Amino acid sequence: MKTIIKAALFVLAGAISGTAFSEQALSLDELLKQVEKGQVAEARDNRVRERRFLAEQTSQQQKLTDARNTLNQKEQQAAQLEKLFEENERLLTSKQSQLKERMGNLTELFGHLISASGDLRGVIDNSLTSVQYPDRTAFLDQLIEKMSGAEQLPQMQEIERLWFELQREMTESGKVVSFTAPVTSPAGETSEQTVVRVGSFNAITADGHYLTYDNGSLAQLARQPASEYLQWGQTLSTSSTGLTPFGIDPTGPSGGSFLSALIDSPSLVERWHQGGVIGYIISGLGVFAVLFAVLKLLTLAVVNAKVKSQLRSNKANNNNPLGRVLAVHEQDPNMDSETLELKLSEAIIRETPKLEHGLNLLKIIAAVAPLMGLLGTVTGMIITFQAITIFGAGDPKAMAGGISGALVTTVLGLIVAIPTILLHTLVNGKARGLINILVEQSTGIIAQHTEATQATQNSAQPASANTAASRPEPVTA
Repeated sequence: MKTIIKAALFVLAGAISGTAFSEQALSLDELLKQVEKGQVAEARDNRVRERRFLAEQTSQQQKLTDARNTLNQKEQQAAQLEKLFEENERLLTSKQSQLKERMGNLTELFGHLISASGDLRGVIDNSLTSVQYPDRTAFLDQLIEKMSGAEQLPQMQEIERLWFELQREMTESGKVVSFTAPVTSPAGETSEQTVVRVGSFNAITADGHYLTYDNGSLAQLARQPASEYLQWGQTLSTSSTGLTPFGIDPTGPSGGSFLSALIDSPSLVERWHQGGVIGYIISGLGVFAVLFAVLKLLTLAVVNAKVKSQLRSNKANNNNPLGRVLAVHEQDPNMDSETLELKLSEAIIRETPKLEHGLNLLKIIAAVAPLMGLLGTVTGMIITFQAITIFGAGDPKAMAGGISGALVTTVLGLIVAIPTILLHTLVNGKARGLINILVEQSTGIIAQHTEATQATQNSAQPASANTAASRPEPVTA
């Protein structure tokens, strides 16, 4: 406290020194005069302050008196208003009782009207017809508020309109109509477009794209169903009469469960990508097997044409397997039957691998493809069960999606194996047919050669017998 007083005195002394002692004293007398002048000035300032404080005190006292008077007036006014409020409450209660008594059975009628209005309000909130008739919501809200407040009675025109709106909702739900409405694109842009409404089920644009309805606005679905449904929508939007096929979702216009399931269903390409690396390998094997089988069929077709041409020719040609087999006999027609048979068998064995080349590869692909598909399925199931272990099985859709993706590789394996087996059977049949022709022709050549040899031997035996008969018997001693 002493420190504060000292600081105040120091500040006061500085102020005095700054005013009264602004001029430097040359002697003690002059310093005394300056101190006297400072005291006189300070006393004059103090008197001015006192007069100002007294004037302000009088003003503040007057303001305080005015505030107290105002408070008293407001308290009296509040008491009067409270008394008036109580009287109004008693009057309102009396009037309400009188109104209820006079309304009588109308109360039950208004209850039914309120219930019907509320039900219709809930229906049109989710009804696709509200896009075409947007003014019904405000009317129903106003009618419900009027009947619930019990201050006003609904007019006959309003009751008739309620009935009309009920009838219109039922009628419009069975119509296919076209009108113009704002539509929001997937990019967020809103524009006026021609909309075709199919009852209260679905709405499409003029080009057949499906729309979703939410909070009184239409928006184009970011992902549309298959092109078949879009073509049906285009046909419906351009037709005026007759029956037109169209995909309707009976669960509602807000992208119901059926339409959502149809849209969320992956396409063939997306399912193929679900197979992963193993699916890609299986697909590669399938493409290779088909291309190889087609190439083999073309090669065998060319060989078959050359073989048929060789069958019509009397001279062996080395550009086909049959010609090369027949050339064995043409090169040495006088060999014995056993040697000819061995030579022809050797030639057939030499031609057989060329005709059967690649058949075992097709058979291996047909056997390996399902096994690789099973491997992909087992791997996918392991991954799915690991996810279930980590995140739990709270979402059956996610678990079903993982299992579905795991089974894609099995499907791919079967898709590759079945046509590969059929192609292998076809190619093998073509090759076996050509080999059978070679065997048949070589057997015929051997039979011909054997018959010719036997005929030659038979013709030579009688001549030798006649020579022996004409020869004289030896003489004995």
